[in-house]
Amino acid sequence: MVYTYVVVTVCLKAGMETTAWTKFSHLAVWGSMALWMVFFAVYSAIWPSIPIAPDMLGQAGSVMQCWHFWLGLILVPAACLLKDFAWNAGRRTVRKSLLEEVQELEARAVDPGAAVLRDASGRSLNERAHLLTRVFRKTPSSVGRSNSVQQTVSHGYAFSQEEHGVVSQSQVVRSYDTTRQRPSL
Repeated sequence: MVYTYVVVTVCLKAGMETTAWTKFSHLAVWGSMALWMVFFAVYSAIWPSIPIAPDMLGQAGSVMQCWHFWLGLILVPAACLLKDFAWNAGRRTVRKSLLEEVQELEARAVDPGAAVLRDASGRSLNERAHLLTRVFRKTPSSVGRSNSVQQTVSHGYAFSQEEHGVVSQSQVVRSYDTTRQRPSL
């Protein structure tokens, strides 16, 4: 009985942490709970045929008929996950991540493009301006040593995905002569 509460609680917690619900996510969360119930029923009925766990004989039937079990199946996971649910709801209300903001905009059928390209003060930026604001920045360690500017980009693409950019993708791709042999290392 207690293990059933643990399985349901863990599966629901995994569901709370899931950011993209696919058919496989549903299968993992709900299927795990259903598979445990089937296993519990089969395991408690196999003793006469297979001599293992004689103390489990008939346990599933007894547990499934007890209203205390069903009440606990609702209250125990709810009590265990209440803190996590409140924390996620509060954090998502007060300080949303970019992913959460985009998900909410998509759920309301609003274009999430405006949320994606904004600077720290909330002003809208195009992709090139967004990338350039973070490319050349003086770091505190470099300011004291020299006047050089260090590149601090931690992510990005090799070329812009922006249409009508300075260099188009086709120009970048066509700039390489693929008929010549590459030098070996």
